[in-house]
Amino acid sequence: MGAEGLEATPLPLMLDPVDGPQGSLIGHIARANPQWRTASGEQEALAIFSGPDSYISPSWYETKRQTGKVVPTWNYVAIHARGRISFFQDPEQLLDLVRRLTDRHEGERATPWAVSDAPPDFIQSQLRAIVGVRLEITALTGKWKMSQNRTPADRVGVVAGLRGDGGPAAEAVADAVAAAMKPG
Repeated sequence: MGAEGLEATPLPLMLDPVDGPQGSLIGHIARANPQWRTASGEQEALAIFSGPDSYISPSWYETKRQTGKVVPTWNYVAIHARGRISFFQDPEQLLDLVRRLTDRHEGERATPWAVSDAPPDFIQSQLRAIVGVRLEITALTGKWKMSQNRTPADRVGVVAGLRGDGGPAAEAVADAVAAAMKPG
């Protein structure tokens, strides 16, 4: 939280599992973003990771045909990571961070780009435009709503309805609801 109240910024973050008792999230923020200047070192921050989500129509429920007592809802998966946030500007730490983030995202490409592909002076100029972020995780909370509160017949209808709608998000939610219906 800064002087203006709560602030949020989408950031590239990755888990460093050995940094801190529960690990840390590390990433970077644009130096031009004032958020890194307004947060204190002991301030708690929240990182939210969203999984698949989708609108759920009540018309897919068997209960609609039986009683009509249904409403629309939203199915989703999310993880909330809370912790103390800190920032760093050391060029070597930033270079290591950018290399690790790049390797993680480029590693499986047929022809991955590497930080070393760019001229060193250019990379140094780019590093001056960012500030490192470290969030030492103190609590993790998983949030999961996949029609588990509905009857088996309603969940079958949700899976069919989502598959009928199509699209990657609907398919991912349909897969999650279907997997949750399987025993054991």
